[in-house]
Order: sequence, then structure tokens, then C-alpha cells
Amino acid sequence: MKHTICHIVTKLELGGAQFTTLFTVAHLDRVRFRPILITGEPGLLDDEARKIEGVEFYQVPSLVRLIRPWRDLRAFVELTRLLKSLRPAIVHTHSSKAGILGRWAAWLAGVPIIIHTIHGYGITPAQPRWLQFLLIGLERLTGLITTRWILVSEADAVKGLRWKLFRQGAFMVIRPGADTRVFQGSPLPISDSGKFRAECGVGSGHLLVGTVAPLKPQKAPQDFVAVAARVCARVPAARFVWVGDGELRPGVEAAIRRAGLEGRIRLAGWRRDIPDVMRAMDVFLLTSHWEGLPQVLLQARANCVPIVATRAGGSAEAFVEGKHGWLCDPGDIEALAAQVIRLLMDSAERERMRRNGGHIPNEFNMWAALRKREQLYAMLLAAQRHRVPNEVELRERTTD
Repeated sequence: MKHTICHIVTKLELGGAQFTTLFTVAHLDRVRFRPILITGEPGLLDDEARKIEGVEFYQVPSLVRLIRPWRDLRAFVELTRLLKSLRPAIVHTHSSKAGILGRWAAWLAGVPIIIHTIHGYGITPAQPRWLQFLLIGLERLTGLITTRWILVSEADAVKGLRWKLFRQGAFMVIRPGADTRVFQGSPLPISDSGKFRAECGVGSGHLLVGTVAPLKPQKAPQDFVAVAARVCARVPAARFVWVGDGELRPGVEAAIRRAGLEGRIRLAGWRRDIPDVMRAMDVFLLTSHWEGLPQVLLQARANCVPIVATRAGGSAEAFVEGKHGWLCDPGDIEALAAQVIRLLMDSAERERMRRNGGHIPNEFNMWAALRKREQLYAMLLAAQRHRVPNEVELRERTTD
């Protein structure tokens, strides 16, 4: 008997949570499981999701990332109706909005097993205290109907326990992983890596610092521009590129103009040739204010690119500081700039870190992570079969 597993994610944009979700539904064991994917507002990966063989795809456009009370209510009603018709054995939610609305819709629809993956917390010190308390309260309340949590980093596990979102034994850490078959390999020939550099206006005498991320508050692109301004003042050969797009693009473009860096920073938009892009970089810079465990750092490590990143979420678990790169506190522009300058001015240090890269431990292997998710599904389904049904469930069975 196949068990229906329904994954819900708010938006299929380019990001770690989305890639993990797509990889999971695409490669779940079809002998045991029937995968379904539900997403909300249109995203760049929608067409890719529709093309996955053997995966049923549903879209609920009223499910959006931003807080919109009336649309949120509509999304909740639509999700509940959809789940009642699909009758999945397991609902597995991802991201904050889908995590709250999706879990309550699953509970109201009578889904017996509800799992939520925390791909980093959207609760940050930059938010008003009242909003932090509200979000933590919502997570605690929704935790009452959650069967099991999956976390992508030990740092998030510690934080969740401190906030009393779950208890010991109710969660497990499964790394998001990177597809090392795609990202791991020898550096590109100079002619190939030079192609992307040329597109960015980067010549042979320049040093390229780059990142791959959406232009949204979590990734702190304004900090990226501020770091670039300080680095360019010290290292004339430095050039910067941001690969990605998003809601903050107009503000970032304005910040670049104010800093007089139009010829030094390029916003390259979304690209799918990420291994080629990364191998063209001299330093990878991640300025995030919060994270789960950023897959992009695993990709940079696999592609032998020296890293400068913030200590956001599980970033420190993605690479070894001093061996593959350096860590700084989120928002510490001076420290981030100093580490980038240090690497750009020390070619021997960059080369040492490049030689240390290229290998990803098995705990970050996407296939190993997939097997762990399947084992969790099987364990929870087995436990559900041996559970004594309550009176409501017995009445439902007799009326079916």
C-alpha cells in the first residue's frame, strides 16, 4: 500500500528549502510513497515542479510569504479543503507561513501525522519585541498539533529548545545537503570560468567577490553593498557580483548608486549555472542576518571557493573556520570587510583554502538526507498503525 505524503511550501523560489523539498518529492521511494506538492504564490521553480514525473502538483495562489490577513484566511480554507480531498497519511510543511497555515489545515482535515521542517527561524533581534513574542507564541501553539520536527542545524535545535518550541525527543536534525554530483569537481578551465567573469566586466587583473542568494531581508544585501564599499576603498582591483533577484532589488540598486559603485558591483539576476558561477569567484561572501543551514556555503566549499560568512543559524556547521573560510557576527560590516580584504590581499591564504575545499562530508549528502526522511516517515506510519484510535476516529471509520 502506498502512503500519500503531501509537502507544502509557501513559494518555489530559488532557495535551500525549496531545492530540498523538490529533491525530496522527486526522489521519494515510489513503491512506498505517493508524493504530492502544494505551493502558494507563483515562483521561479513552479515549471520545474510541474515537470517532475510522478508528483502531483497543486497551487494555492492565496498562500503568500508576507502577512496578509484576508489572503491568509482564504489560503487556510483552501488548504483545508484540498487536504480533506487528498486525505494524505502525512503532511510535511516547510517555511514559516506554510508551516503555520499548513499544519493547522492538516489538523482540521484530520491528517494523522504532521511534520514540520524548520529551515531557519524568521524570528530575529531586528524585529520588534512584540512581533518576536507573537511569532514564538504561534510556533508554540502550532507545536501542540505537530507530530515531529526536522531541523537542518544543531544551532536551530538549541534555539528551538530555548524558546520551548519542542521538547527533546520530538525532533531530529537532518542536514539539507548538497548534490555533490553537481557541485563537486575540479575547477573550471580558465576559458570557462573567464566567461562569467567577462559577463560581469571582470578582467584578468581583477578579484571577484560574489554571492548567490535572493535579494530579500534575510540575506542582508544592503550589508553586502556596505562591505563592498569598504573593500573597494582598500583593494582597487576588487569587483563584486550578486547572483539572484528579489523584492529588495530597487533599494539595492539605489544603495549602489549612492556609494558610487555602479562599475564595481553587478546584480546578475538568477542563473542556473551556479557551479560555473562559483568557480569564477575568488571569495564567496554571505551577509545573512538569519539562516537555517545555508546550502550555498556547502556549494562554495565543494567548489573550492574561500568563504567569508556571518554566524547566522547553522552557517558555522557548513564549513570549518580557518580551513575553508572565516566567520563574523551578523551585521558586523567592519569585520566582514576586514576578512574579505585579508583574503584578497593574501593569494597564498586563498590558495590554501582552495586546496582544503572540494570535499563534503557524507552528513551533507542529499541522498543520505533523503533516506533519513523516508525512515522517519516509515517509523511514524508504523507507530500510527499500532496506535489505539480515539472515539472520533472510530466514528469517522464507520461513516466512510
